[in-house]
Amino acid sequence: MSGAAPVVSGRDFADRLERHGFDFFTGVPCSLIEDLIATLERGSGAPYVAAVREDAAVGVAAGAWFGGRRPVVLMQNSGLGTSLNALASLSLMYGLPALLVVTWRGFGGQDAPEHILTGEISPRLLELLGVPYRVLAAGSLDADLAWAAREMDARRSPVALLVPPRVVETGAAGPSPGPADTATSPHGRAPLTDAPLPAATMPRLAALGIALKAVGDDPVAHANGYICRESFSVADRPQSFYMIGSMGLAPAIALGLALARPDRRVVVFDGDGNLLMNLGILAMIAVQRPPNLVHLVFDNEVYGSTGNQASLSRGVRLDRLAAASGFATATAVTEPWALESALRAALAVPGPHFVLVKVTSEAAEVPRIPYTPAALRDRFRAAILGG
Repeated sequence: MSGAAPVVSGRDFADRLERHGFDFFTGVPCSLIEDLIATLERGSGAPYVAAVREDAAVGVAAGAWFGGRRPVVLMQNSGLGTSLNALASLSLMYGLPALLVVTWRGFGGQDAPEHILTGEISPRLLELLGVPYRVLAAGSLDADLAWAAREMDARRSPVALLVPPRVVETGAAGPSPGPADTATSPHGRAPLTDAPLPAATMPRLAALGIALKAVGDDPVAHANGYICRESFSVADRPQSFYMIGSMGLAPAIALGLALARPDRRVVVFDGDGNLLMNLGILAMIAVQRPPNLVHLVFDNEVYGSTGNQASLSRGVRLDRLAAASGFATATAVTEPWALESALRAALAVPGPHFVLVKVTSEAAEVPRIPYTPAALRDRFRAAILGG
């Protein structure tokens, strides 16, 4: 149409992202960039990880960056609200670069009612977070991507491109392929079991000692709270990434790292409260099916850092959720010898594997992690990329 503003196709957008060095993509869909997402889903040289929530995508991108990638997180501007804690207490606190491609629903006050307020405050949300941003136009795409790559690397920080309506072409790419059926995997699905578990008698500190010995030099993403502190007291290692905030995102970080570095086995030390906060990650792992991922959940059935309030894991078997999601194996243990056996089995064959470790609710008297977030970031990434 004469005088119409130029638009960029989804294919051209994807090509230019890769041309500027962006080589890992994750996010939650929005109709304003449906053709871009369809192009990424069809596959190219870079992986695309469909996320169930925007904060999970931020975690996946963090893991990909640890693995040497330059990640992109796609989200609608409503997802800024969902991802605020992940951006504040993960990406910005540790200094983890990522490009946030944020669609601008409610732009100019023209949209469905649910988008108007978010559209009005989107630039201010980014300013409040201290995330540098530009408003994308089709004619400035190359310049904006060059700016984004330069800024996120120099700042060690996420940066954002706000994408108004009608900048990216929509409706031309056609439907995206459905997810792969994990039931056709050569490993099948983990069997479900109705056998009741004996009462836990193993303290978490003892279980962590067994797990740390078994994983050797493998990188381990730790859930925040006492799991970090107890693991640190047993054996501090540069291959351990200790989460200070961002509850629930350790397995998302591990998933991004496992996909970015398929040559390295990646382990998660998770907690029941952490996993319950981000149950959708089980589906994300099962669909991506990284063979090099081992997910351990130390389940004490309480929120230990806040006064031992009861966790819902008292009434829900988390290993059954993992099995139903499609993990290669899902095992539950309550005794030291059973944990040792489960880890030997999980580390011997391709996964992903899930091990539910039922532990007692006692917490050891252990110190806080003494390192700065930047020091934790740098030594963990160096251990991965130098290994």
